[in-house]
Amino acid sequence: MQPFGPCIWTVSGDDVRMYGLLPFTTRMTIVRLDSGGLWLHSPVQPTAERRRAVQPLGPVGHLVAPNKIHSLGIAPWKALYPSAKVWASPAFSKRHPDIAIDALLTDGIEAPWSGEIEHCVIEGHAVLDEVAFLHKASKTLIITDMIQKHDAAGESWFWRGIKRMAGIWGRDGGTPLDIRLSVRDKPAMRRSIDRILAWDFDNLIIAHGHCLQGGAKDDVRRAFAWLTGAWRPSARV
Repeated sequence: MQPFGPCIWTVSGDDVRMYGLLPFTTRMTIVRLDSGGLWLHSPVQPTAERRRAVQPLGPVGHLVAPNKIHSLGIAPWKALYPSAKVWASPAFSKRHPDIAIDALLTDGIEAPWSGEIEHCVIEGHAVLDEVAFLHKASKTLIITDMIQKHDAAGESWFWRGIKRMAGIWGRDGGTPLDIRLSVRDKPAMRRSIDRILAWDFDNLIIAHGHCLQGGAKDDVRRAFAWLTGAWRPSARV
């Protein structure tokens, strides 16, 4: 577990294989709400070590599945904390009908944590139903798969090449090529990204790869330049 800012932490999970092949690191984000309860984004598997790390922070009150792919830790954490509410992306239940949810994360829904964490459904993709979040107190944008910056450590030359071609390699990574090629409605997605870029954030947590503390607004703008137009660094005073 790593502290990331006021009342926000990240927890590394197990490595997984996307499509059964591509190696991915994973990350869970934890926010302690003003109520004292915990908000878990993209929960990783609750090993004994992770449970011991989380327990002193407070009771788990909310489990968030930010897109239909990130499901592995939802049911195990729910089994440990039966009173926790499960919040899921719009298409999550279609892919996981066996996982009970309490509410879908549509743009219009009011959640108990809405005053502390803002959310935006990223529209316009043919497959991925991702929801982005802003933790206001720490000025942190939380993105799951739409931005990836895979670490070079321990990677074979083969996977380095694949990830470099996919545009997700190292600190200069961005939106994966397969996601860019699967957009069905670019104007709709651009409206979503413009809304996110209007949020007040300076930090970035992603599920796969390097996070940023400071300077995240420019980095996110650069990552989505393929969609929103030319990227220019913001003027700094």
